[in-house]
Amino acid sequence: MPLPPDVHPQSGYRLPPPRRDGLDDEARKVFDRYADPKGGTLAGMRGPGGVRLHSPKLAGMATVINRYLRFEAGFSGRVRELAILVTAREHDSQFEWFAHEAEALKEGVPAAVVDVVKHRRPVDGIAETDAAIIQLGREMFGRHKVAPETFARVHKIFGDRGTVDLVSLMGEYAATAALLTAFDNQLPDGQEPLLPP
Repeated sequence: MPLPPDVHPQSGYRLPPPRRDGLDDEARKVFDRYADPKGGTLAGMRGPGGVRLHSPKLAGMATVINRYLRFEAGFSGRVRELAILVTAREHDSQFEWFAHEAEALKEGVPAAVVDVVKHRRPVDGIAETDAAIIQLGREMFGRHKVAPETFARVHKIFGDRGTVDLVSLMGEYAATAALLTAFDNQLPDGQEPLLPP
């Protein structure tokens, strides 16, 4: 499928790829991390990191926040990836979903739970923590209001700091979804969309 006319063929979004030689030393470290296939990012330079590098200071700060929320906040990989998938689905972010669906399965999110999120099915019968995360995301992003009982359910599981960090993780990926939408990040060549329309 041909790229939209305003999407750069090398980057896969509406800006050319960032150039390493135009960056300061700190931003070059971020660039090198995104360019390295083992650098810890799922999408590398073709993902939101490549877009953010057009604002080098933002890229550096976003990297620190993202690293904390993904790997240092104390969430299991299953919780982390489910929260990201719920956020991607609530924003219909094909790129974000594509980048995280396989990772979620690898981290132990059951395929049945992925399908609940993907197809916006009821949360009846799934694990309490999974159901609480899904309901939180649906209310936060879909209804723009979180019911007291939903908040209490999440808070009982995650406590004060965990609830703040969980909402912040989901907010971080909502910001990423906005970035991906505005810059029209394309899926890799030959990749069909995974989310239903």
